[in-house]
Amino acid sequence: MTVPEITCDVLVAGAGAGGMATAAVAADLGLDVIVAEKAPVFGGSTAFSAGVIWVPDNRFMRDAGMDDSAERAMSYLEREVGNRLNRDVAAAYLREAPVMHAWFEDNTHVAFDMQPKFADYHPDVEGAALGGRALVPRVFEGRKLGRRFRDLRAPISTTMAIGGMMIARQDFRHMFRIGRSVVSTVYAARLIARYGWDRLRHPRGTRLSNGNALAAMLALSLFDREVPIWLSSPIAELTHVDGQVTGAVVDRDGEPVRVAARKGVVLAAGGFPGDEALKARVYPHLAEGRNHHSLPPATSSGDGLRLGQAAGAGMAEDAANAAAWAPTSLVPQKDGSTLPFPHFIDRAKPGVIVVDRRGRRFTNEANSYHDFVPPMIEACEGDETIEVYIVADHRAIRRYGLGPVPPFPGRLGPWLKRGYLVRGETPEALGSALGIDGSALAATLAAFNGPAGSGNDPAFGKGTNAYNWNYGDVSHTPNPCVAPLDQPPFYAIRMIPGDIGTFLGLRADASARVLDGDGQPIPGLYVAGNDMVSVMGGTYPGAGITIGPAMTFGYIAARHMAGITETTIS
Repeated sequence: MTVPEITCDVLVAGAGAGGMATAAVAADLGLDVIVAEKAPVFGGSTAFSAGVIWVPDNRFMRDAGMDDSAERAMSYLEREVGNRLNRDVAAAYLREAPVMHAWFEDNTHVAFDMQPKFADYHPDVEGAALGGRALVPRVFEGRKLGRRFRDLRAPISTTMAIGGMMIARQDFRHMFRIGRSVVSTVYAARLIARYGWDRLRHPRGTRLSNGNALAAMLALSLFDREVPIWLSSPIAELTHVDGQVTGAVVDRDGEPVRVAARKGVVLAAGGFPGDEALKARVYPHLAEGRNHHSLPPATSSGDGLRLGQAAGAGMAEDAANAAAWAPTSLVPQKDGSTLPFPHFIDRAKPGVIVVDRRGRRFTNEANSYHDFVPPMIEACEGDETIEVYIVADHRAIRRYGLGPVPPFPGRLGPWLKRGYLVRGETPEALGSALGIDGSALAATLAAFNGPAGSGNDPAFGKGTNAYNWNYGDVSHTPNPCVAPLDQPPFYAIRMIPGDIGTFLGLRADASARVLDGDGQPIPGLYVAGNDMVSVMGGTYPGAGITIGPAMTFGYIAARHMAGITETTIS
């Protein structure tokens, strides 16, 4: 059989943020680009995510007169990452990220909003910022994609409301005040009406937020530049001539196509959260035979890593963590299956705690999702299954919801009937329903409730730093994260360990070139996103530390392939 041959300048593997950012910049520099995406939809794990990018000293901060610098951010990373920090790569990121951000704002559909009070995850560490570095995608009109809207990967269904409505960050404060504020009730009613109108024409809402908005913005920017995104088109193998990567064989719609890439191939296939065998080797609790559930798409199954290693690349496995951890619950579906829900926000709310099987708290519930999981696993040492329980009283669940369970006026009954939400009239009854020590749970609540009445948590310090407040309730005083659980009945949801993406990956230099086992660049091969080892050394210093580097090193790779290496501050 004769294999068709196509020639381009740049071949990109993967249509997530890293791959699409690379393609947009390369196309704008006059390069002929093809994006090959394994899945039948574009967006990658970006479409599932919050879509945040971490950009110290960005233009919004400078415009607002906020004091930040690359040097200050490097000081923070030095303390966070320690001896795992690749200073050359980190310096390139901190230098280029603000330029990358400005370029996308000025030249594409991509648009972000600064969060002036959204603190880095460890705000007490030297060099941390109390706000400004985390940039959140603006709400985007999905109808701008036209017929390609159906090709955009939908968010995890459990994170959408009423069957397909996305909730943006700015919407939450209104959703939590439905029935208590006329303004918020009207705001929510308008969102729901807009969603109802969308559903007359579309399978879900077209008012996009978070990572789904970012993926749509990037894709539309590619379509404007006539960059093709080949769907259902995994790269089967790379091609080489005299040690240089010259292109790849792409399995396009089940038929092989040989693509020659004059400038280079970029691996941006999303890491390996869908590779169960590799995870079982490098996730410590999975290596012990315990439980875990990954949230990214299963199609992100390590293809980029395997392609790179086949070309002689070195894979880094010495990161502090193999993945970005997140506590996760499994939501029963009508067909008997389950879908995951990531618990990012609810743990920080007042009137909410988390306990282990012995009914005891074990950490500060308002810490970041990544920081929460290791003590969660440790609390379950000796247990066959890693499982903890997020607990709220009636007042808290009606005001804030719990996991995907909505606040008032949403109904609790369907969640209770499915067994996802568990209820008890007393702490002892709740413990019995969960199959844990109810007497210990009652004692835990009693010990917590006393100081919680005055906003204190002497045991674990919930609500005592600026990051904790990010997801608290600023209207609740004196501590936005702490209130007694004293209004029965009581409710709980089971949580297990999960991840939102992998940190181990291919070694690369400051130009996004993949390095071989001897630390030398492999000609013609670049990497961006989660196929590249974590710039943060497997730590999680702040919101957006995966997508920020993904887009930045995509930007760097595209410019390097075009022969441009200097930086122009914008």
